[in-house]
Amino acid sequence: MKRRTFLERIGSILAVLGITEAEWLSLGNRYYQALAQPSPRKLALLIGINQYPKIPALSGCLTDVELQRELLIHRFGFQGSDILTLTEEQASREFIEAAFLDHLGKQAKSGDVVVFHFSGYGSRVKLETSPETMQNALVPANASSKSQDEKIVNYILEETLLLLLRSLPTNRVTAVLDTSYYAPTPVLGLKSRALPESLEAKLAAEELDFLQQLKTQKLPSTPIVLAATSNPKQPAREELFSGFSAGLFTYALTQYLWEFTPTTRIQVSLSHVENSLSKLGSRQQPGNLENLSPNLSPKRREALNSPPYLVGKGAGGLGLPESIIGAEGAVRAIEEDGKTVQLWLAGLPPQVLLYYGVNSRFTLATTTEELVLRSRTGLTAKAQITQIEGANPLQIGQLVQEAVRVLLRNIHLIIALDTGLERIERVDATSAFAAFPHVSTVVAGEKPADYLFAKLQQTPSRYGLFSLGGELISNATGEAGEAVKLTVQKLAPKLSTLLAAKLWRLTENQGSSRLALKATLEIINNISPRVIMQRQTVRTFKTETSIQKSLPTPIVPIGSRMQYRVENQSDRPVYLILLGLNNNHTAIAFYSWETPQEPNTADTKPLLKEVVIAPGETLTLPQTNTASEWVISGPASECEHQLIFSTAPFKGTLAALNTAKYSTAEEGPIGPLLNSLDVVQALLQDLHNASTLKTDMNVTTADSHSLDVNNWASLSFSFQVL
Repeated sequence: MKRRTFLERIGSILAVLGITEAEWLSLGNRYYQALAQPSPRKLALLIGINQYPKIPALSGCLTDVELQRELLIHRFGFQGSDILTLTEEQASREFIEAAFLDHLGKQAKSGDVVVFHFSGYGSRVKLETSPETMQNALVPANASSKSQDEKIVNYILEETLLLLLRSLPTNRVTAVLDTSYYAPTPVLGLKSRALPESLEAKLAAEELDFLQQLKTQKLPSTPIVLAATSNPKQPAREELFSGFSAGLFTYALTQYLWEFTPTTRIQVSLSHVENSLSKLGSRQQPGNLENLSPNLSPKRREALNSPPYLVGKGAGGLGLPESIIGAEGAVRAIEEDGKTVQLWLAGLPPQVLLYYGVNSRFTLATTTEELVLRSRTGLTAKAQITQIEGANPLQIGQLVQEAVRVLLRNIHLIIALDTGLERIERVDATSAFAAFPHVSTVVAGEKPADYLFAKLQQTPSRYGLFSLGGELISNATGEAGEAVKLTVQKLAPKLSTLLAAKLWRLTENQGSSRLALKATLEIINNISPRVIMQRQTVRTFKTETSIQKSLPTPIVPIGSRMQYRVENQSDRPVYLILLGLNNNHTAIAFYSWETPQEPNTADTKPLLKEVVIAPGETLTLPQTNTASEWVISGPASECEHQLIFSTAPFKGTLAALNTAKYSTAEEGPIGPLLNSLDVVQALLQDLHNASTLKTDMNVTTADSHSLDVNNWASLSFSFQVL
């Protein structure tokens, strides 16, 4: 399989069509830098359109605007009065362009920060001046012109927007476009933000005149334009989450910026965003609109690909102590009794939010008070303030950090039934999935789901399991003409594995853990190990001295010898479990085999031992003093690993691992995980047992697991094997 073909298929946000991780790091750095550096003023124009006349409605564009607005205010110090939002019918072509000129053009001065955001449909249209080519365009709320000619469209050309951005008198200009231009062939009813192009459509004369005016102006600015997709023919998608819909690109980007802390060198790691979107079933590959241009000069391209930018000395985000602290959210309102607050929780990992339970706790970044979660609706929650004598009153806008994560024990794998199924097919599928104790079904598009059950488009007489992005899950299809119930029954092992993966992903807390841990994935060679990826608990490290300036695309050749290098910089020993998925969605685990005391006894079963790392020590997995090696085997694949740490031994987890019957050939360091669901359930119980919590918070341990950020860490790695 060719490298490009593989990358396009697996849905990584890593570099496809010339966009490398180093390039994305530069883009993310500049976005974060633009937001975080001190400046005379910070201005934003945010646009979101769900409802279009005579066009199918979108669902997540207004949420995107809210996500950006809350981020800019609470995380980067924008004033609410300096953020102008245009939504729904307000976002006409005329209003958008007028607002840009008035709110941004007239107010922005040299050194100011400017952010422009658009969420809505995109499309393509021909210009009479160049009828041989189609032009990208944003679709405003009044997409159809009031002209009697129904072929005239009121779009905003992408070229118009770029010229507007370049006309601003500051170089700190960033645009985020959560839209796309090529409407794909409908796949399983998935919603994309692109309208089909019309070869007969004509652009409104007013837009063409405005474009010509812009072309005559001085263009001093060099903006950064972050687009939802780097592949021009790839759709930008939105998804239904817990009580709200949002654009995947906007949600992933803003969630990362909430949770991670800028240090000496500000980085937004593409690999982190990749992990986030891949767990949501997305294959989107964001990029820089300017960097994708074939007309980009070599000098300009070199500037875009330069190493990450530095924050000025003492700048520290906005120059305020609070601004350099990562957070899961902020205090949005304080109720009259003074004991209850409303929280905005956009900094929690998206896959965690749906299962974030009552009695989860937060601390304020600058005080010792605790907030106890009492209810949640979408991204907002209500929390009760614990009374601490002499504490200062809470203030709106204070950042909150995760302290205890409460997860319900009875979490199901949710399968959406495609609306393309006939009624009897949906009835049969619902009945068949109901036979599994931890599987629930919903109608696609009505509630959040993990996977989609649908017909194969190429062979409608076959059924299969798909990701939410429409990618067929390996080894999860029935035969041609096979009954729905029989296909579902065959999915039993796969469903168990997918649920196990869902559960271990809920432990991810790279942003909130208080254990000082760093893990590096390396290829072993004869010279020195080559770094592939690095993860660390970001709130425990004050500098980035050990992070590579530009990590290469995490691609591992078949046959490579691999290892993890794990550093424990905390003051306590930590225990480690590694779980993961291969490309065919089979579960794997790291096994630390203990040599039997009587190695010559044929019936002696090898046992597993704890992997423990002492304070201040560095451990390699597999350990270099052992005979076992971890060698990457074919075929080409995408691998996902979760490294989970605890301050207490994984007694239950190892007991569950030891119950499986492994052959001698499988006793390598990385091998199949046969009873994945039992192992993960034991692991969650071990993490719960390791958490030292107060007993006066009415936590019902029979119904939930409570995980303390001081006692656990979970780092996610994804890489590609070629």
